[in-house]
Amino acid sequence: MQQQNRQCILLLNLVLLLHQFFQTKAHVPAIIVFGDSSVDTGNNNYIHTIAKSNFEPYGRDFYGGQPTGRFCNGRLATDFISEAFKLPPVVPAFLDDQYTIEHFSLGVCFASASTGFDNATANILSVIPLSQQLEYYKQYQEMLRSFQGEAKASETIREALYIISLGTNDFIENYYAMIGSSRSKQFTTDEYIDFIVGIADNFICDIYRLGARKIEVAGISPFGCLPQERITNQDKIGECKEDYNIVAQNFNLKLSILVDKLNKELFGVKVVFAGLYDLFLDVVRNPEAYGFENSLMGCCGTGLFEEGILCNHKTLTCPDASKYVFWDAVHPTERMYQIIADYTVRTALSIF
Repeated sequence: MQQQNRQCILLLNLVLLLHQFFQTKAHVPAIIVFGDSSVDTGNNNYIHTIAKSNFEPYGRDFYGGQPTGRFCNGRLATDFISEAFKLPPVVPAFLDDQYTIEHFSLGVCFASASTGFDNATANILSVIPLSQQLEYYKQYQEMLRSFQGEAKASETIREALYIISLGTNDFIENYYAMIGSSRSKQFTTDEYIDFIVGIADNFICDIYRLGARKIEVAGISPFGCLPQERITNQDKIGECKEDYNIVAQNFNLKLSILVDKLNKELFGVKVVFAGLYDLFLDVVRNPEAYGFENSLMGCCGTGLFEEGILCNHKTLTCPDASKYVFWDAVHPTERMYQIIADYTVRTALSIF
C-alpha cells in the first residue's frame, strides 16, 4: 500500500508548495470529514475489517491509476469540494502515516466505510464508529496546535469546513439486514430515524464545543435505487425499493429540521443541510440528461451485486466508467461524485 500512495503523496507535496506561493481568497482553510464509504479516503486500509477497497479495479481512474481505499474508480465528492475551495485536490486519510500534519492542516478525513451514526452499525463489520472518529479529531486538534501554534490552529478549527456524510448503512447494513443488530426489533422505522437523528444532534454539538462553526450535514440518497437493492427487490426485481426511498426522505426531512434547530440554538454557527436526494433520483431516472448511459447497474462486474471484495482484480469492468452513475453495486462513479460536489458547492456551501 505504501508504494500505491507515493504518487498521491508527491502530488500533495507539490500542492503544498504551490499553496505557499499563491494566496487564495477562500473562506475555508481546511476540509474536515466524518462519515462512511461515501467519504472514506482510505482509513479502513489500516484496520482489521473486510470493508476495504485498496485493490484493483478500485482507483483505476485516480491519480496514477492506484487504489487508495476510496470505494470509487477515482475521487470522491469531498475531494472535489476541497479543490473547489482552492485546497488540495484530495483529502488524506487520518490513519495513513505517510501523511503529516502539514497535509492534515489543509484537510483530513476520519471517515470509515460501512460505519453509521449508530455504533451498532460499525460493529457489524468492525469498522470505525462515529464516536471513535470524534476521538481521532481531538487528537488532530492537539497535532494542529503543535504545528500551527495556538492562535493559528484556533483559526483553522473555527474557519474549517466540517462535512458529515453517513446514515445509509444504518438502514441497509443494520436495520434492514437479515443478520447483525436487533435494531428492527427495538424500534419502528420512525423511532429508529429519531434515534439516529438524535445521535447526529449530539455529534454536531460535540464538534461545536470543540470549535467547529461551519458544518455541512449531507442527506442520504434514494438508497432503494442502488443496484444492489434493485436486484433484491422481491416485489419488482430491477425496480427501486420505494419503501426504502420513503425512509430516506423521512430521514432527510428530520435531519434538515435538526439543522434548522441547531442554527437557532448554537451561537455563531452555520450548519447547512446538503439535500442530494432529488438530484440523485433525477440522475437515476434521467441519466441521459446528465451525460450518462447507464444508471441501472455498476461498472464493475455484472454491476448488480459486486462491491468491496466482490469487485476485485479478477472482475471485468466497463470500458468507460464516466458513462455510468454507479461504479459498483452501491457506490457512485467519480463523475457522479463530481456532479454531487458541484451541486453542493453551488447550493448548500455557497454561504461559506
